[in-house]
Amino acid sequence: MRSLVRNARVGHLATVGADGLPHVVPICFALVESTAYSAVDHKPKRHPRLRRIANIEDTGHATLLVDHYEETWSALWWVRLDGPARVVHDLNEAGGALAAVVAKYEQYAQSPPKGPVIALDVARWSGWSAG
Repeated sequence: MRSLVRNARVGHLATVGADGLPHVVPICFALVESTAYSAVDHKPKRHPRLRRIANIEDTGHATLLVDHYEETWSALWWVRLDGPARVVHDLNEAGGALAAVVAKYEQYAQSPPKGPVIALDVARWSGWSAG
């Protein structure tokens, strides 16, 4: 499962706000040991205070769903990472996380993310594969 997640190009981060409403967004991420990191990048956003950040600060939990679909259904799979989530304030940890994200996505080489870094400390792995 780890290699599938490590090599995946996109995941879907799910959070729930204090109001109980779910929120899911596609993200770029890097897996470092048992922590999935993502950072808010420069692409246009509707609001400066992103809901995923507020939800993580409110509840301290998130889920990352990584999946693969193709028309040959025998190749389908998904992996879900559940656990405590946090906005990273430690500059050393944030720097390492950003380095991992930039190393994975060449699109960030010229313009690395400058927004908050999110950490999902994976407490539970679950998944399914058709193969």
